[in-house]
Amino acid sequence: MPRAGAVLSRTAVLVLVAVAGPVSAHRLDEYLQAARIGIDPDRVQIELDLTPGVDVARAVLTEIDRNRNHAVDADEAQACAARIARDLRLELDGRPLVLHEVSRNFPAVDDVLKGEGTIQLVWTARAPGLTPGTHRLVYRNDHHADIGMYLANALVPANPRVAVTAQRRDVDQHQIAIEYELGDPAQGNAGWWLAALASGVALFAGVSRRSSPSRLR
Repeated sequence: MPRAGAVLSRTAVLVLVAVAGPVSAHRLDEYLQAARIGIDPDRVQIELDLTPGVDVARAVLTEIDRNRNHAVDADEAQACAARIARDLRLELDGRPLVLHEVSRNFPAVDDVLKGEGTIQLVWTARAPGLTPGTHRLVYRNDHHADIGMYLANALVPANPRVAVTAQRRDVDQHQIAIEYELGDPAQGNAGWWLAALASGVALFAGVSRRSSPSRLR
């Protein structure tokens, strides 16, 4: 499937990934699942990268490559993406949001077996009719809790009406709660831009202070 335009600028994505540290440095017996969450005034986007370590790669592939032809066919990729989506939860102000798949990319089987292959999935969820003010977005990932290791970060919003003010994660980062302010549509002035910039600086500082997540028990 062709990848749709991202909610946020690629610059913001690259900066946050660099601050969070390389996601490839995970244990061989873990299934790294790194989520990047973008917020716009009327929708939310989830970008999820999943990288099985060498010791668990074959077990993960067994679930995906159902016909054992040493390749991930289109139907298998679709089924896998749907299974993963069922293990995700996204709520805005206490209301569940429905995820709609935007794109999926599955690496070569040999790359996965070497611990170098990353499954890349993108979903969006509509959030129309939000009023200006404070909102709370909750993302939770329970996919493969037996071997999973999780990362979750909000991206710096591209739209000046959105200013992320706080991120709160549980100890294993299964769940992240993101608080943000939504400005009035007419509030696209310099003052709001400065508020959004200040929020971004605080967001980067919080990510840089975050310690590496502990392994799920």
